[in-house]
Parts: sequence; structure tokens; C-alpha cells
Amino acid sequence: MSIPPFDSTAYSTYTQSPNPTWSYGQRVDSTPAGKDWLAGESAGWKVYNTAETDKGDIYKLLISGIVPRPIAFVSTISEDGIENLAPFSWFNTVTNNPPIISFACNHSAPGLLKDTTTNLKNSQGFTVNIISEPFVENANATAIDAPFSFDEWSLSGLTKEKCVQIKASRVKESAFSMECELYKSIDITHPVTGEHNSTLILAHVKYIHVRKDVLTEKGVIDLTKFKPVARLGDISYARVGDAYRIARPAWAQDEAKIQEALATLSSL
Repeated sequence: MSIPPFDSTAYSTYTQSPNPTWSYGQRVDSTPAGKDWLAGESAGWKVYNTAETDKGDIYKLLISGIVPRPIAFVSTISEDGIENLAPFSWFNTVTNNPPIISFACNHSAPGLLKDTTTNLKNSQGFTVNIISEPFVENANATAIDAPFSFDEWSLSGLTKEKCVQIKASRVKESAFSMECELYKSIDITHPVTGEHNSTLILAHVKYIHVRKDVLTEKGVIDLTKFKPVARLGDISYARVGDAYRIARPAWAQDEAKIQEALATLSSL
């Protein structure tokens, strides 16, 4: 299969939403695109009972179905001063007050902790960095199954930068990095077998480093300059394509429209 080269000149733009004239109660099949989407239901559904499905198949379904996923590029340091760098795509924000983020570290074998998981618990802090397009290959290289205590920084081609408070380094090439302290770690065990296969990390963000050229006057990150990457299924990554804005509905403003739509629907 011939794959075209990456187009580094392309960038995200803002467009209208898929159905900008949508109104309360309007059904999906009211647009051509909606009809095409619903036509897929004719193929039927395949239902997976996770208790009877191979764990490898469940993994493939989850990472290809829950997409796109942001990536936590985590830098830690061991008690002996050896630094570790690895990406994790089971990652997201939790709350802004206090600023808490979460990511999960899957173990290489039941009960066998990865370097990152071990280091996260040593009270020396860690950084979570966001990956942008220009260094995604560098970041991907750190996912290698290297021997215990190997320093992935050495093969990444990335630059260590000192932090304000914690001992671990942040990734200088990342335009958005967070200095974190462990808020809580939760061992995830299988409800039937009791196997400990993953650890959920809740991290308290202490400092945020943002490169000024990606920060707007409104204090938000400019997507078109940030160029973050996301994870998909198998070994696939994705760039952020076109974006669109949809206003959050407010009951005080839209109550009359909602009541009108409900009355119309009930009369059909």
C-alpha cells in the first residue's frame, strides 16, 4: 500500500458544525449525512461479553473505539537519579480545582510494575508533557520495551529542561508541560481473578509551562500553532483536523424553544 508523505504545511482550521441549523428535537435522519449514518444500522450489531472475550481482543476494541485519545508524555526519576520517559494514552483531565489529571499505566505482566509506575510513587514528582507533530517520532521511540532502569531520554533526541519544583525533567520541546505531584494511585485489579494489571494515577498539577507562541491573548492554547497529536487504534496516531464551535445550551435562554419543540413532537 502506497502512503503519501506527511503534509507539514497543513493546519487545523475552524469551520461550521456538521449541522449548524439543528434545532431541539430534530432527528438524525433529517439530513443526508444523518441518513447515510443511520443506514449503517442495516448491517446489524455485534455484542461482546467482556467476561467471555479474549483480553487481547478487548484491548483492540477499546483503543480503536475510544478515539482520539490525548497522550500523556510522562517524565519521572528514580530514587537513584535515573530518569525515565514514556507515553501513555489512557489519559485525561479530571478537575481544575484542584487541578487534577489522570492516566493509567498498564503493566507489562500481572504484578510487574513499569519503571514509570515505580517512580511515580517515590515522592519526587513527575512531569506530563503534551506531544506535538514535530517530535511525535521522538516520543514514540520512548515506548520501546527497554530493560529496567534504561534512560529513554538517551535515544529520544529530546532535551531535558529543569522544573520549578520537582526533580524530574520536563520535555523542552513540548509547548505545554505540567509539573505534578502524586495525588493518589489506585491499583486496578481484575474483579474475578484478582490480577493487578494496571495502576490509575491521579496527579496534582503544581506548575504549568506554556510556550508563549501558542498562547492567545485570551489565555487559551491556539490549536493551529500547538499541533497536538492523538492516539488511535493499533499503532496509529492522528493530527487534529478541522474544528468547529457549538454553543453550550442554556435553559434560561432556550426554555421556550424547547417547550415548543416538545409540543410539536407530541402532536406528530
